[in-house]
Amino acid sequence: MSEPKPQQLIDELDQILDRERKALMSGDLGKLEDLLARKEKVIGKLNSVSELERESLEQVQAKVSRNQQLLDSAMDGIRAVAARMAETRRIRKGLDVYDQAGKRARYDARGSGKLEKRA
Repeated sequence: MSEPKPQQLIDELDQILDRERKALMSGDLGKLEDLLARKEKVIGKLNSVSELERESLEQVQAKVSRNQQLLDSAMDGIRAVAARMAETRRIRKGLDVYDQAGKRARYDARGSGKLEKRA
């Protein structure tokens, strides 16, 4: 079996990046692990090739940058959800308030523990 040509590797990476973008845009984060492994493998092969076409790499680099921005946004969203869930758990345990003198008082939560949803 012969080694793939540089342009074949670039094309394969391009397809992987398109799939990665699609997964990010649809919120299908479960697919990212497999795509990352495949992407690293192709990039490893590309790093061992000395002759690469500059224009093809620039196009792929633009996609890599675009996907990185999408990944960063997805991570920001995940962090925001995690922070919101932590805040909700903290509120369910009770409420901390401050009186006019600046002393903190804690009121334990009572009731069913169900979260009320409002429109």
